[in-house]
This record gives sequence, C-alpha cells and structure tokens, in this order.
Amino acid sequence: MQKHIARQFSRSLILGLGVSLAWSQQAPMTPAPKPADPIAVMVGRLQLDRYKATVKGLTQFGDRRQGTDRNRAALDWIEAQLKSYGCTNTERIKYDYQPAVRGGGRPGGRPPADPSVGPGGSHRRGYAIPEGVNEDPMKQPDVKLRELDTPPSVPGLREEVYCTKIGTTHPDQMYIVGGHFDGIGWGEAANDDGSGTALVMELARVFSSPDVTTDISIRFALWNNEETGLDGARAYVNQRKDLQGIESPAGSGKYPEPKWLGMIQHDMMMFDHGMPLPDGTMSKKQRPEADINIEYQVTSKFADDAMRLAHKFQLADDKYATDYPANVGPHMTNTDSTPFMDLTPSLSMREAERGAQLGNGWDPQHHQPTDVFTTYSDDDFRLGLNAAQTTLGAIAQLTSAKLSAGK
Repeated sequence: MQKHIARQFSRSLILGLGVSLAWSQQAPMTPAPKPADPIAVMVGRLQLDRYKATVKGLTQFGDRRQGTDRNRAALDWIEAQLKSYGCTNTERIKYDYQPAVRGGGRPGGRPPADPSVGPGGSHRRGYAIPEGVNEDPMKQPDVKLRELDTPPSVPGLREEVYCTKIGTTHPDQMYIVGGHFDGIGWGEAANDDGSGTALVMELARVFSSPDVTTDISIRFALWNNEETGLDGARAYVNQRKDLQGIESPAGSGKYPEPKWLGMIQHDMMMFDHGMPLPDGTMSKKQRPEADINIEYQVTSKFADDAMRLAHKFQLADDKYATDYPANVGPHMTNTDSTPFMDLTPSLSMREAERGAQLGNGWDPQHHQPTDVFTTYSDDDFRLGLNAAQTTLGAIAQLTSAKLSAGK
C-alpha cells in the first residue's frame, strides 16, 4: 500500500513539473495596448514649420492695416487658405468703418491717475518701457517694406472672414476661436497679430481634416479693425448676436449663427522675454519662465463661467502643450474678446498679461517697425505653437472631437 501511494505521488509530481515547464515555455501574457488619445493625435498634427510658414505668408502683406489694398489682399489670401484646408464653409462680415474724430483716441477712456493701475484693472509692477504706436515711416529701414506699408487707410467698407466646422450632434451651438489680422506700426505685424491669425488658421486646418468630427460646431474668425478699437468684432456682435440658435430656414437643420458657448481670442502669441531691465533694455533671449497667459475679465457678466473655462484651458495645456505652462489671470482687456464678454464666457490668450506686462512694455516690438518675421527665434515661434496646442486640446475636449475609425 505504501509503495502504491509513493508511486502515485511520484506520478503527480512528474505531471506537475511537466505542466509547470510547459507553462514557463509559453510567451508571457502582455496587456492590450491602450487606444491612442484622438485629441493627442490631432495636437500632433500641429507642426512648428507649418506654423512659421503661415506667419510668413501673412507678412507678405506688410502691416495689413485696415482700409488698404494690402489688408484686402491679406483677407483674400486667408480665405483661400481656409478653403484649401477643407474649411470651405466660409462667410464674410461686411460693415462700414468711419474713424473717430482726430484726437478722440482709441476707445477705453483716459488713463487712470494712479500709474500703477494698468489696462483692464491690472496692477503694474517693476521696470517699464513706455508703450506707443510708431507712426514714423522712416523708422522702418527696409525700403520695400516701407513702400508696402505706405498707402494710407481709407474710410468705408470693411470685410472680415470666418469659417465654421459644423457639429454633428449640436450644430446649433458653437465655440468661437478668433484672432485679428490687421496691424499697425510700419512693420510686418508678424506677432501682432500674425501669430494669433496663424494659430487660428492652423486650428482650422486640423479640425477640417475629413477624419475629424465634433459634436459641437467651431467657428474660426479673423477679425478686422482690431487696432482701431475692436470695430470688426463689434460689428460681428452687433450683426449676429440676435441670430443665435435660430434654425434657418425652419426645419432645415441649419443654424447660420449657432448659440455662443464661449469666445477665445488669440492676440500676440510669441514674445516672452521678461520684464524690461533697469536700463530700459530687453533680454535678447526668451526668459526661462516663459508661459502662455489666459485671461478673463473679472468685471464681465460671465466672469465665473469664464474663469472656469480659463482653467479648462490651463488643464488642456498641462495635458497637451509640449514645452510651456499656462497661467490664468482676471484682467482681460484691449482685444476682440471684449465685445463678447457680457454675452458669453470670453477669454484672451497672449504671450503675456495685457495690462500688467504688455502695458508695462514687456514686448518692445508692439506696434513698432521691428515686428517683422526675422525678429523672432524658433523659441518664440514655439511659444505660439504651444498656445495652438493648448487651444486645440481644450476645444477638442469641449466639442467632443473624434477621429474616424482606422484613421
């Protein structure tokens, strides 16, 4: 009996060892790969060289001052580019612009008595360089550019273009992504606001890819007359605000002006070299702490909603921007989101805070002849590209963007 038990134990041991050996020779189990984040794939379609090329394309029209042939040529070029990307649903806003009486100045009122208070209610600190607009053509050393920028603005008809990505589930709602394409100062307006215009155009290119769908519509708008006091954006608001969410024709499923869920403006995206030095000079290199600034206006009717929207953009920067962080501030001012801010949550994205930093001279190219393509390094352009990554990531999340299967 004992011998039988021993034989049975031996057989069981040998069988167990054989099973263990066979198991050990099998390939180890590996977890199934996670599907790629479709938004990350879309963000990856933004490329530095393409962004630079779009900015460069805009500079061929000089400063693109409103009311000139070069402004109209730039508008035609922008519309043609949008259509070439597949954003073929383009339309134009038309309005009449008559400049204010000479000496009336740009809207915004007199500067505050306290010099530490900057535009939008911001608090100025540190060393400063006075802001201003160059109106002297002889400060532009490039003769060809000077000649290009010479024809003056003429009052009258103005136009601006937008194109729309139609949402598949909620075509009656949309986010507006904007930048302004006009400039001043006798330069090329490469940064102000070629950088923001190029960003909006690049986002239109990515979202217009045939394999991209969104539940909610996105409108890509390029404003005119920003430099005269936000007149192009104001014209859009005045003409379109009462049309929001109306189906036209009735029963068609078409919404010429979807309900505004938010407006995000992009204005001067590339230059963050820090505070002016005590001697009034600026660093030639981008500061190590360079960041993207997202601002809302704390006094607007939608301040709380805009603040929450701003933080969604900040979180999108954390997830999708490759190089630069984003910071949120409450003093949005002096840009085309202002006419929208009491009608929908509105944000402005910039290279620096508009009031506290740009208002203190942090960008010496602002409205100056030095605002030309060759002024900026790849690091400067990369800051603009990262702002594009941030906005694309946030808008893709907000609109539930998807990629077609197998793409």
